[in-house]
Amino acid sequence: QVHLVESGGGLVQAGESLRLSCAASGTFFSINAMSWYRQAPGKQRELVATITTGGSTNVADSVKGRFTVSRDNAKNVVYLQMNSLKPEDTAVYYCNAAVHTTALANEFRYWGQGTQVTVSS
Repeated sequence: QVHLVESGGGLVQAGESLRLSCAASGTFFSINAMSWYRQAPGKQRELVATITTGGSTNVADSVKGRFTVSRDNAKNVVYLQMNSLKPEDTAVYYCNAAVHTTALANEFRYWGQGTQVTVSS
């Protein structure tokens, strides 16, 4: 079983910063891509940023230049540094990890429980 636990959400004012963390624990062979998604009230969940094991990143246009994704492979942790936050960034942020539980197992995507980010104007 694989568990993803997010932390770092909260209430901030527009222009401020937050850093989200997501730690993976449990028994697994490897973690491939790790991603951050977000879901605002009444909207579909959207991809915010992805980082591969090798450190290649992809960030949504809506947050490019403000958000940075990074990871610590030794600790199985992915981070999302969010700067210059806007009210439209308000959402529940979810961590997602593509995991091989064994060397021969197919890749399976796990989700964290989410952490609320609220940006006031």
